[in-house]
Amino acid sequence: MMDYDTIAGIASGMGGGIGIVRISGKEAIRIIGEVFCTKKEIENLQEKRKSNNYFLKKSSHTIHYGFIVDDENVILDEVIVLLMKAPKSYTCEDVVEIDAHGGPFVIKKILELLIHHGARLAEAGEFTKRAFLNGRIDLAQAEAVMKMISSKSEFALNSAMKQLEGRVSSYIEEIRQEILYHMGYIESALDDPEHYDLEGFSSRLYHVTKEEIQKLKNILDNFENGRMHSEGIRTVIVGKPNAGKSSLMNLLLDEERAIVTDVAGTTRDILEERVQIGDIVLNLADTAGIHDTDDFVEHMGVEKAKEYLNQADFIIYVVDTSVPLDFSDLQIMELLSGKKGVILLNKSDLDIVLNREELKEKLDWDCISFSSKTAEGLPELEQYMINSFLEGDISYNDQIYLTSMRHREAVEDAYQSLKQLMHTIEDGMTEDLFIIDMMDAYKKLGLINGETASEDLINKIFEEFCMGK
Repeated sequence: MMDYDTIAGIASGMGGGIGIVRISGKEAIRIIGEVFCTKKEIENLQEKRKSNNYFLKKSSHTIHYGFIVDDENVILDEVIVLLMKAPKSYTCEDVVEIDAHGGPFVIKKILELLIHHGARLAEAGEFTKRAFLNGRIDLAQAEAVMKMISSKSEFALNSAMKQLEGRVSSYIEEIRQEILYHMGYIESALDDPEHYDLEGFSSRLYHVTKEEIQKLKNILDNFENGRMHSEGIRTVIVGKPNAGKSSLMNLLLDEERAIVTDVAGTTRDILEERVQIGDIVLNLADTAGIHDTDDFVEHMGVEKAKEYLNQADFIIYVVDTSVPLDFSDLQIMELLSGKKGVILLNKSDLDIVLNREELKEKLDWDCISFSSKTAEGLPELEQYMINSFLEGDISYNDQIYLTSMRHREAVEDAYQSLKQLMHTIEDGMTEDLFIIDMMDAYKKLGLINGETASEDLINKIFEEFCMGK
């Protein structure tokens, strides 16, 4: 366990029925002792000692009822205190959790009192950071904590739980150990050729490397599926001005979030919202109508819409079927070529002058008859989205999914290093040159569990955590 100062922070959401203040560090037991009174002590507060050894004598993982009292012997709250002594705690340090009433004012007063008695206000993610630095969890498991907190779907929670259990780390570590073993063998053979034979080693290493590359490829291939189901599917609504994009956005959200008028070009910026449909989460983006315009602000919106199209996982192309196709439609369909999406044949409640066959000739996507006015076709659209992303693509089995871009980049770099190793072997290079690519792959994979991560990277990761965690 590393030696740090003692920190305190609010570990619960503000305004609930129960508020939790957490303390961690070598002074945690002293600090809680100075501000805690048992029911018996509360009967004569004038005799309360500022140094209270009550908790020193208590066993770890015990619960204690009493009161938090300030330096003026004023009772701040009636509380339950959870005592967890090092090293069997979340941070591997002495940890105390105060369960108080959840009013923001009383929680803030308790935190201020703890700081007055020697604790320091915890930084974002500092409790979990200490758990990592003290060796209780690795970096991938630490990141899983925030993934669990921010989970928006069953898949996101399931994959975060697997990562917290160490499934991702174990999978990666097995590959690292295989690389390390063969690096060690080469080093030994170079230092002691009499006892370590390199005859035929290149061939054996080639086949081993091929197997490890396949393992990395398997999780890389599943990355996009894992990311979409964990973070949400980047879904862009696109179409001409006044085609009904904002009305669709409001229907999906079941609220009037986007401004809807008969004036074309109302939406000039990107409006983003998150909506859950069944077991999938859509990160919806309502874009400006794509068309040629001399309006500078509107033109900026159109260009931004095109950028979002390039980053989209799925596109909903809203077409006004009450008017014929025009140049703007042709522009849009050209942008959508090769992408994944569905066509909404909107305004089906009006006289239809555009049929699906005409559209399918130019963009081979499925079409759904739709009316943003009557909500006709909305259930079909929602089911289409569910079928597109859930049927057969992902299941909650033991498959390991990378859901972090940081992890994906590390695996991709290691994958390329091992591919380069195979080329080096194929070119008949000497064994000492193998180590260069092997070491690079080993270090890149070590970024995932934090073994080879820099201090700056570690700090950046924990800065993204919420306070109190």
